[in-house]
Amino acid sequence: MTMPEDLTYFVEGVINGDRRILARTITLIESTLPAHRALARDIVDRLVPHAGKAVRLGITGVPGVGKSTFIESFGTMLVEDGHKVAVLAVDPSSKRSGGSILADKTRMEKLAVEKNAFIRPSPSGGTLGGVARKTRESMLVCEAAGFDVMIIETVGVGQSETTVASMVDFFLVLMIAGAGDELQGMKKGVLELADALAINKADGDNVKKAERARKEYENALHYLRPATPTWTPPVLTCSAKDDDRPGIRKIWETVLDHRQKLSATSELEEKRRRQAVDWMWDLIKEGLQDRFQADPSVRRRLNELERAVSDGETAPTAAATQLLFLLDKEKGL
Repeated sequence: MTMPEDLTYFVEGVINGDRRILARTITLIESTLPAHRALARDIVDRLVPHAGKAVRLGITGVPGVGKSTFIESFGTMLVEDGHKVAVLAVDPSSKRSGGSILADKTRMEKLAVEKNAFIRPSPSGGTLGGVARKTRESMLVCEAAGFDVMIIETVGVGQSETTVASMVDFFLVLMIAGAGDELQGMKKGVLELADALAINKADGDNVKKAERARKEYENALHYLRPATPTWTPPVLTCSAKDDDRPGIRKIWETVLDHRQKLSATSELEEKRRRQAVDWMWDLIKEGLQDRFQADPSVRRRLNELERAVSDGETAPTAAATQLLFLLDKEKGL
């Protein structure tokens, strides 16, 4: 991949809202080449003062919830309201399956062609930590380019929900009614992350089921301790498929209400400060692991100790200790 190495080219292009340069900048962020990663770090560092003003919304949902249809309806409504919307994805499953976001982008045909919308797949073949780092950096770049609503979608499962919640202001969990025991299917940990739940597909024969599910979730949330005394997560209903604008708009109004209340108590600012520091430590851990595994002395012993642990000849704790203190021994410390 050939890229101009002019820092100003990327920084000014992004700030001026050049979509071609924005896409190339994110491609640079996703690159694994050391030179590209170094340039990407400089670009992001220069763009940070121009970012941070957008509403950051994370969205997750159980399989079959209609997440792509919801995001398209939601994003199209916001674009029509005059907002600039960017959709990014965190998809650790892409290493195995190629992920579904490319198909999602195809299904979001209406939103994808909007001048004030930008849909970006997550890079394939990465670990959750690597994908999350690239998503955070891409988010800041999109904000610097003038997008005032950031939608971070979690395509994978498990830890990806926690990761997305750690980089957004508001975390929305989409659910459906009439698909079995919904409360059993949704992990308690995900419910604890939610700033709101929305029962999607509340249309046709599902309207009564959706209302019943809404009441069940409201009861369930009463047993969970809110993340902040300022906000109690509501349970809403909507139908993205039928372009239910009142239901979709109610969700956006809830996001804005949450933002207003947490801003008034300075909790939103504190949340972002905490997220920034946590991100720094995540990068430190990731960098230390990369440098550790790249060290020649570690590489020489790693395969041998992995085999010994696998064969039961060495305890994992003993092998880890040997590797961790290997560098000190070689340096005579």
